[in-house]
Amino acid sequence: VQLQASGGGLVQAGGSLRLSCVASGTTSVLNSINTLGWYVQGPGDQREPVATITRGDSTNYAASVAGRFTISQDRLRNTVYLQMNNLKPEDSATYYCSARVIRKDYWGRGTLVTVSS
Repeated sequence: VQLQASGGGLVQAGGSLRLSCVASGTTSVLNSINTLGWYVQGPGDQREPVATITRGDSTNYAASVAGRFTISQDRLRNTVYLQMNNLKPEDSATYYCSARVIRKDYWGRGTLVTVSS
């Protein structure tokens, strides 16, 4: 699976951004994606989840973004979105798109979000 994220940029605090991530690959692999998500780089090498969505549209959010961010997906377009509202300076990070196929995680390059105060 290849993942291409876009939509990052510079925004003032209180503003909004919408991130998009398009997955590409063989039909069988794309149909095997069970979870899509957005992550940020945490301390060390670990990436921390911001929001995830399952094939059945079950969502989970980090406590810091719940109520401000919304994850959604368009499986026909193999795309996952992250609507980010009421952005705060502490939301500044590189956001990585991820796709889980069975037990393997695939990652995109990331898109940078910078929120100025």
